[in-house]
Amino acid sequence: MLKSKTFLKKTRAGGVMKIVREHYLRDDIGCGAPGCAACGGAHEGPALEPQPQDPASSLCPQPHYLLPDTNVLLHQIVNAWRLGTWASVASSLRLPGSLETYVEQEQGENANDRNDRAIRVAAKWYNEHLKKMSADNHLQVIFITNDRKNKEKAVEEGIPAFTCEEYVKSLTANPELIDRLACLSEEVNEIESGKIIFSEHLPLSKLQQGIKSGTYLQGTFRASRENYLEATVWIHGDNEENKEIILQGLKHLNRAVHEDIVAVELLPKSQWVAPSSVVLQDEGQNEEDVEKEEERERMLKTAVSEKMLKPTGRVVGIIKRNWRPYCGMLSKSDIKESRRHLFTPADKRIPRIRIETRQASALEGRRIIVAIDGWPRNSRYPNGHFVRNLGDVGEKETETEVLLLEHDVPHQPFSQAVLSFLPKMPWSITEKDMKNREDLRHLCICSVDPPGCTDIDDALHCRELENGNLEVGVHIADVSHFIRPGNALDQESARRGTTVYLCEKRIDMVPELLSSNLCSLKCDVDRLAFSCIWEMNHNAEILKTKFTKSVINSKASLTYAEAQLRIDSANMNDDITTSLRGLNKLAKILKKRRIEKGALTLSSPEVRFHMDSETHDPIDLQTKELRETNSMVEEFMLLANISVAKKIHEEFSEHALLRKHPAPPPSNYEILVKAARSRNLEIKTDTAKSLAESLDRAESPTFPYLNTLLRILATRCMMQAVYFCSGMDNDFHHYGLASPIYTHFTSPIRRYADVIVHRLLAVAVGADCTYPELTDKHKLADICKNLNFRHKMAQYAQRASVAYHTQLFFKSKGIVSEEAYILFVRKNAIVVLIPKYGLEGTVFFEEKDKPNPRLIYDDEIPSLKIEDTVFHVFDKVKVKIMLDSSNLQHQKIRMSLVEPQIPGISIPTDTSNTDLNGPEKKKIKLGK
Repeated sequence: MLKSKTFLKKTRAGGVMKIVREHYLRDDIGCGAPGCAACGGAHEGPALEPQPQDPASSLCPQPHYLLPDTNVLLHQIVNAWRLGTWASVASSLRLPGSLETYVEQEQGENANDRNDRAIRVAAKWYNEHLKKMSADNHLQVIFITNDRKNKEKAVEEGIPAFTCEEYVKSLTANPELIDRLACLSEEVNEIESGKIIFSEHLPLSKLQQGIKSGTYLQGTFRASRENYLEATVWIHGDNEENKEIILQGLKHLNRAVHEDIVAVELLPKSQWVAPSSVVLQDEGQNEEDVEKEEERERMLKTAVSEKMLKPTGRVVGIIKRNWRPYCGMLSKSDIKESRRHLFTPADKRIPRIRIETRQASALEGRRIIVAIDGWPRNSRYPNGHFVRNLGDVGEKETETEVLLLEHDVPHQPFSQAVLSFLPKMPWSITEKDMKNREDLRHLCICSVDPPGCTDIDDALHCRELENGNLEVGVHIADVSHFIRPGNALDQESARRGTTVYLCEKRIDMVPELLSSNLCSLKCDVDRLAFSCIWEMNHNAEILKTKFTKSVINSKASLTYAEAQLRIDSANMNDDITTSLRGLNKLAKILKKRRIEKGALTLSSPEVRFHMDSETHDPIDLQTKELRETNSMVEEFMLLANISVAKKIHEEFSEHALLRKHPAPPPSNYEILVKAARSRNLEIKTDTAKSLAESLDRAESPTFPYLNTLLRILATRCMMQAVYFCSGMDNDFHHYGLASPIYTHFTSPIRRYADVIVHRLLAVAVGADCTYPELTDKHKLADICKNLNFRHKMAQYAQRASVAYHTQLFFKSKGIVSEEAYILFVRKNAIVVLIPKYGLEGTVFFEEKDKPNPRLIYDDEIPSLKIEDTVFHVFDKVKVKIMLDSSNLQHQKIRMSLVEPQIPGISIPTDTSNTDLNGPEKKKIKLGK
């Protein structure tokens, strides 16, 4: 049946347009109940359960289906499936296009009222329809709504209706479900004191007007990890004058949560502040202790020079909440029988959350998930509800799950829909696969990777040609041959974006059949590749470049150490070794040339764990050793990426996927310049080349580690490199590599960006056909946005995994004293780096319940004077390292000063540096 509505609309040009809206109403949609005689058993989509399990509800003792209204579904979506264990949730029962349940909007009726009426009509129709199934059928549809008027109308119309809270409380066999109810409104859950702490948020309409007029600025709220009373707002758009705004104090933060989109009002310049150097952690004050917060806020303010002041503001409203479920632990109330407790999130940028639960004793010492429901003006903390129990704190599986959830790493097993697009085994290369592909199996190709690597993306070769020149090839796994555009495997790979390498685990971007088998360029097996082949002279100057899909057979899978041994051995002169020596010689020339152009050689301490083969606990922690072969592989990967970037941009000027590294703003370098100046060294930062040359000159014969420390500090000044679409940006330059254009081509097993680049290159060389999304710059920009997010989260997850395993290492090792160097000085602490472990930590000089020492902080030098001892950046100190388990939620490596000796501050020097005892354990390394 067809229903239509006609109306007239005036166009911008002044004309009149006739609009006709048509609704096609069907009479062949089944009810979804299996065996329904009235519908003939027909139904589309998932069927309802034939006989819902007994829900043990005191309100509805007979079996029933639930029909929630839209708001209930939105607010309880996290818990809907849990409720579904006891009663089927019929959230999509009768489609709006069904003849019997279609509802037209009446005159004077708003859209919400029409929708409420439509759901009631569907509920009523179902109850009448289910009675027709059989005479002894007692099935009912229960309508769930938190809207008082909607519920009253439903009851008047004879529909069984309850609020979500009423229904859940009636499930007597499962009282714990009450904890999972979302708070209905902020007002209902406001604390009893009623004291207003925060100013009211302005309505969205006023915020939009204010942003349009320039009264307010819109941006992303970024909370500080080190200071819970400070945050920054990164302003959206092209506002160069006020790109970053500082917020200080609870009232100016005004209930914004990390990653919320907020509107801020700039304060007068007389109220501007400098970023605080105080480290403050929220110790969970009571609701009444706001005065203590004000005392702590006064600590943030200090006399600074006018040039240190930054634009400062306050949050006036929330444009978009970006809340998510948070992992953490319950801080049980000291009040006996209390149902109100504080939840402490694992992420220190998230405020504590007040929840009500009857299971506090059972949840104590467990990792749990909590969702925020709202944040009233008179509550120190937001309100929320319990969602899920993850497991005991400290258990490896639980902590890994928390780590992955907190960094939004997709880690569920691949679905059957995804796996269905994998090649059927046994797999072999066919004649069809060889079309548009060169056979390079005769070449002496080898791979060089970290030990234990199974997802081998790249392999290399070098040989001398008859004309005396050299042929050098970089061969990359042809992942795009197996992942075809648009299918479920492609969509899942795009969603994941990158493989995530944890200390003991690898979260693959693609299923293992591809990552560790069919795509991995293992030795002595035929593999499909995409090859970038150069003809070079002996001075590493490129004479010709060729791109081709290929089939290769690697002759050796080497580790960096094994490849280095071959290069250095006077007794080895086989084809593989000769190839490696040629590659190494060319790589040194390429690197020298890159550095001369201004490429940066920075430093970042990376650590490697040696694991116990039985317990998988870390038994040794070392900084990674870099060899010439590491640099050799890196140089040719960089060269391949640059060559491919040029090619795809030539062919697709508007929709090439590229990678750029923006130049840091001058303010980023302040800490580096000041630190160098404190050692009578000058660091120039006007260009990448001048920075590189300054770092090369910054040597001290009496302090050889100084140059490494400066490079580590320079790394902290850098911006994040990002993917972008060439048609959406004008600045292509890669600052760190001093390259005018760059992309990622060399790791398609573990990066989806490389898969897209392979597809672009394949079209450019006529090896594959294009598809609409590949040449749509807006869709490519969306892909880049997701890839940048996933890449950033993967980095954070990897760091968190290192931090967790470092804790495990020091838990077994006990107390250790080691030499360290100061990286940063704060108002009440120093941040140090321990070269032996590549470990960074903070030494605090103010402790709770202890008299505070006399501290004088100088930001200009920078320095921190404690009593009569002055600390500068890069000073050598000795610290005690131990695992502090006093706070189960945030176990941390604690560092205390040993030397220099400061009475009342330094700890005794008799702490023994004990080694691990026991038999030698087998050492293994995981990941790439």
